[in-house]
Amino acid sequence: MCGRYAIISPPEDLKALFGYCETPNFPPRTNIAPTQPVPVVHLSEGQRRFTLMRWGFVPGWVKELKGFPLIINIRSETIREKASFRAAFSRRRALMPADAFYEWQRFETASRPFMLRRPDRKPFGFAALWETWSANDGSEIDTVALINTTANGVIAAIHERSPVILPEADFEQWLDPMTTPEAARKLLRPPAEDLLELVPISTAVNKVANDGPDVQQEVKRALAPEPHVKSAIRKSDGEQGQLF
Repeated sequence: MCGRYAIISPPEDLKALFGYCETPNFPPRTNIAPTQPVPVVHLSEGQRRFTLMRWGFVPGWVKELKGFPLIINIRSETIREKASFRAAFSRRRALMPADAFYEWQRFETASRPFMLRRPDRKPFGFAALWETWSANDGSEIDTVALINTTANGVIAAIHERSPVILPEADFEQWLDPMTTPEAARKLLRPPAEDLLELVPISTAVNKVANDGPDVQQEVKRALAPEPHVKSAIRKSDGEQGQLF
């Protein structure tokens, strides 16, 4: 499950890649965490728009946020069947810009963080769904979650799940509400095996308050052999797909 990621590309580079109308000016972030506002690209009146949304998807039927599970990842395998995501998957597909994300190689008593990024350091887009949640007092919150699938390539060495990273050539089809759910589902594939590189980093990323360049500092550390690795799927991650 992807629980932290980074956006460090200049705003003009992200605008050129994602093609949205706005010209936002936002600082680099190296340790973005759930519930924080995150950039989201979606289609509105035929144009790509840049909007800040809360990272934590809330279905429209939820009455109170208190006590509702935090949904930051949505499993691609059940996305069309779950009532919480069915409408958003048909009409509110989105992209979450990113430059890197983090995963932890987990052991019985400890874990080691790694950064995953493109070798050419270019940004990319997570496949995502968004929803506007309305509170009882009439206020509204735009919420979003990324979509994950089975891991392959370098990600599989440390984790069983991977965010869906869409190629730029698929952006238009994914965002278009006229794309059928069947066609959209076919786009939810694991990243190409050579798309990302695995970089060992320090445990500074473990603390949300650490949000500077030092978070991505590479350290000398070998990947532990597979037999000594505890399953990367924690109980709470596996249960998320069972809630709805």
